[in-house]
Amino acid sequence: MTAAFVFPGQGSQAVGMGKALAQAHSAARLVFEEVDDALGERLSAVIWEGPPDRLILTENAQPALMAVSLAVVRVLEREAGLDLARDAAFVAGHSLGEYAALAAAGSLAVADTARLLRIRGLAMQKAVPVGSGAMAAILGLERDTVEAVAAEAAQGQVCEVANDNGGGQVVVSGDKVAVERAVEIAKGSGAKRAMMLPVSAPFHCALMRPAAKAMAQALGAVSLRRPVSPLVANVTASAIVDPPDIARRLVEQVTATVRWRESVAYMAARGVTRFYEIGAGKVLSGLNRRIAEGASATAIGTPEDIAAFKARVAEG
Repeated sequence: MTAAFVFPGQGSQAVGMGKALAQAHSAARLVFEEVDDALGERLSAVIWEGPPDRLILTENAQPALMAVSLAVVRVLEREAGLDLARDAAFVAGHSLGEYAALAAAGSLAVADTARLLRIRGLAMQKAVPVGSGAMAAILGLERDTVEAVAAEAAQGQVCEVANDNGGGQVVVSGDKVAVERAVEIAKGSGAKRAMMLPVSAPFHCALMRPAAKAMAQALGAVSLRRPVSPLVANVTASAIVDPPDIARRLVEQVTATVRWRESVAYMAARGVTRFYEIGAGKVLSGLNRRIAEGASATAIGTPEDIAAFKARVAEG
C-alpha cells in the first residue's frame, strides 16, 4: 500500500461544505443525519446555510469538519469501493482531523466522535478567557528557530510551538502579549512573514490544560477500537494502533505540538507516495507536496472529486 488518507483541521471550514455531496449521495446524507442526532440539533443546517460566524465557533467547526470528512469516506466506500484496511497504509489528521481519521478507520463510532468534538470545542473555548490568548503564523523559519523565538518571547508567560506544518510554516500559541512579542522577534530573526491569526483560543499550548482534563474524562466514557489502518499521531509523529495508547495521545494532543511535518515525512519514508486529503479544503494537500517531495497530494471533498477518484480506481 502506497497511499495515506489524511483529514483536515480547523480553518478548513466553509459554509456550504458537503452540501452538494449530501444532495448527490444518500450515504453522505446519512452521516450528516447521524451527527445531527448525536448532537441533538441540526448542525447540518449551520454547515450548509451558515451564518459563517456560527459555523466558525470551535464547538461547531470541529464536529462539522468531521461530518464532511466522514461523508466523503462513506461515499468513497459506496461508489468507489474504498476499503481503508486494504487501501490505506496509514491514516492521519491535523488536530481535530485526528478524530475524523479514527472514525474513518473504525476506531470511533461517528456519533461518539461528534459528541467528543463538541466537548473538545467547548472545553478549548472555555480554557482561556476570550482575548487573553492568541496564535501567530511564522513563515520562513524552521521549527528549532521558532522554538528559540517563542522561548525568548515568553518572559514568564506561555508561548509555545503549536503546529509544525512544514515548508517553513510554524504556528506559535500562548498568552496574547507573549505571542505578539514572538511576532516582532520572528521578524527580526529573518522570518518572511509573521502574523497574528484570527482564532478564538490559543490551541495546542499549556494554556489548554483544562481542556485536556475534560478530554481525558470524555474519552474514558467511549469505546475505542483498534483502527483498521495505523494512525500516525500528531503527538508522536509515528504510527499507533493500541486503543489505550490512542486515547492517551488524544489527551496529550490538546496541549502538545501538532507535528505535521514529521508525520508526513514518517509516512513518506515508509513508502507512501500518494496522499488523499478527505473532506473540506485543500490545506493539507499543499503542505504535503512541500514536505514529501515527489509524492502526489489530492483533495477529495466534492461529487466531482469522487468521480475523478472513481475513474482513477477503474483505470487501475
